[in-house]
Amino acid sequence: MDYDGITNYIGGCWQPARAGKTFTSLNPSRQSDVIGRFSYSEREDITLAVAAAADAYPEWRRMPMPRRADVLTRMGHILEERKEELARFMVREMGKVLLEARGDVQEAIDMAFYMAAFGRMPNGRVVPSERPNVFCQAWRVPIGVVGVITPWNFPIAIPSWKIFPALLAGNTIVFKPAEDTPALATVFTEMLEEAGVPPGVINLVTGDGPSAGSALVEAEGVSAISFTGSTEVGRQIAARCGALMKRVSCELGGKNAIVVLDDANLDLALKGVLWSAFGTAGQRCTAASRIIVQESVMAEYRDRLVAHTTALRIGDGLDERNEIGPVVNRKQLDRIHEYVQIGKEEGAEVLAGGTPLINGSLREGCYYAPTIFGNVSPTMRIAQEEIFGPVTALISAENIQDAIEIANGTAFGLSLSIYTSNIYKAFQAMQELESGLVYVNLPTSGAEIQLPFGGIKQTGNGHREAGWMAMDYCTEWKSVYVNYSDSNELVRAQIDTQ
Repeated sequence: MDYDGITNYIGGCWQPARAGKTFTSLNPSRQSDVIGRFSYSEREDITLAVAAAADAYPEWRRMPMPRRADVLTRMGHILEERKEELARFMVREMGKVLLEARGDVQEAIDMAFYMAAFGRMPNGRVVPSERPNVFCQAWRVPIGVVGVITPWNFPIAIPSWKIFPALLAGNTIVFKPAEDTPALATVFTEMLEEAGVPPGVINLVTGDGPSAGSALVEAEGVSAISFTGSTEVGRQIAARCGALMKRVSCELGGKNAIVVLDDANLDLALKGVLWSAFGTAGQRCTAASRIIVQESVMAEYRDRLVAHTTALRIGDGLDERNEIGPVVNRKQLDRIHEYVQIGKEEGAEVLAGGTPLINGSLREGCYYAPTIFGNVSPTMRIAQEEIFGPVTALISAENIQDAIEIANGTAFGLSLSIYTSNIYKAFQAMQELESGLVYVNLPTSGAEIQLPFGGIKQTGNGHREAGWMAMDYCTEWKSVYVNYSDSNELVRAQIDTQ
């Protein structure tokens, strides 16, 4: 479809924002390339979308779960058929290189088929009663209208993590994507429509956080909010949902670290750091922005990492020779450079990069040179705060215990990794690293959809996405007791067991 501002999908109809406002999406590799104009949604649009979702909810929740699962299966096949097309479009709108964009779509494919399989799995538990002739069972039930607010860095994968489980459970959706990737969200919604999602079950409203996002959080009739984004915004959403007694799932920031011990396979650890620190131009919640290296191998590892980093190819992700694309926009480019200046002021040494790349063939884009800081202490801001760009910091550690303490020494707890050939040290790290994800001899990025994903501390509020827990945030448990005795005698619980 043409992206001419008619990009809200409410109650099965494509329509403009009620106020007629629009915003544009730009190609971060070439800012002169305008993807299109999109509906700038405000409170009235959100109200209409929530009403459409509420109207569609009774019929959708009554549909047998295996039939809802069939819709997800069809969605998986559509994603498979259009994977390359969607990946190339992702490179254009979001900027990640084509190899990574294909992986983003593949996560959604995997999630569709994985969740569809739950459509014929047990959906509750039967337990024995302490009373004779009483049947006891508990099962999951949907909670109603779910508001889904997603970021731009995984514009197909993350919506699939949130939307597919909620749909399977019988909820209806109001989907507010990031304002940097509205076109991808539009295509994703078109695919759900093609897969057979009935009108009103999925509703798309495009716009920014202060207008559309806040209105969705506040909207009467929304039972739950699922949000992925910054810790600052997540705190605000969680507090507001708490006041409104709404279920809320927050997946927030990270300050992830890779520990490299002196018995590690340094070749493997080098590849792991390059992927974790600079993949997606460092714009991942799981990006490795701290590299904690044992003192005895620091010099060798530092020199090799700097050499490989400066050799990385940077440019438009549609050129498969390029390894790093742009950051998402100029505002983010400026933010990254501000943090680099902070690092210098704190006394850290720039070993590689440290500059925006806005000259020559890259001048129209939002490129930042992959950056490595040396001489970093664990308490510096660049070692404590999420930068969300291609910037990482080398930190020295005396031994494994020192490394673990440094790794744990931030407000975040999403993904931590250790490289070692010693099984005892590996298991020590698995037990003592404070994060929702722990990797041994693997990068901090690379979660699989059949395991729960999420963090601790200020990274999240306890909910997990994907895996067998995927429906926890969007379902309630209902306990049911059935007396099948033909007796007239009242049998009560607990007090009748004495």
